[in-house]
Amino acid sequence: MARYLEIHPEDPQPRLVGQAVDAVRDGGLIAYPTDSGYAVGCALGNKAGLDRIRTLRRLDAKHHFTLVCRDFSQLGQFVHVDNAVFRLVKSLTPGPYTFILPATPEVPRRLLHPKKHTVGVRIPAHRTTQALLAELGEPLLSSTLILPGQEEPLSEGWVVKDEIDHLLDVIVDSEVDSTEPTTVVDLTSGAPEVMRTGSGDTSRFE
Repeated sequence: MARYLEIHPEDPQPRLVGQAVDAVRDGGLIAYPTDSGYAVGCALGNKAGLDRIRTLRRLDAKHHFTLVCRDFSQLGQFVHVDNAVFRLVKSLTPGPYTFILPATPEVPRRLLHPKKHTVGVRIPAHRTTQALLAELGEPLLSSTLILPGQEEPLSEGWVVKDEIDHLLDVIVDSEVDSTEPTTVVDLTSGAPEVMRTGSGDTSRFE
């Protein structure tokens, strides 16, 4: 059974944030709220956690995992960003976008797309998520918490508990800003390509 932590969405309690982060550091898998539904995440180097996410979501080897970062400085350690990409990503973050970009050597090879050597990155605009990332000091390896057979992410902590309590170590119950997943934009080919339309506005890519 997962530990259930009710964290205030505007003023996250440091003690509870610390408990969630301790679980991540100890190899745990957590479900946590973002500005676009719930995500499931673990520490960057947690191979068993990665396998658990794959199993939970029934993902194949071509799935792009996402590094959820605290800020642009942290994001820049894990993906290659040229001037044009810098301006675009900077203008849309923090916010409900995931960007597919070429990974730097800082990203473990097992997280990369097998052929493209790319990875997803995002900077969420959510106080609880930001508190978790600040305490952790590194990105959360994550995937949107969309269960097999569903199209929308889970968006309430009690529903996460009802559905997959036995598959997690911690559930962070805190309000989400949108029930839609992130908008996913591939920036690897020179021209932005929208791979998934979600809560982020796509008008500038049309």
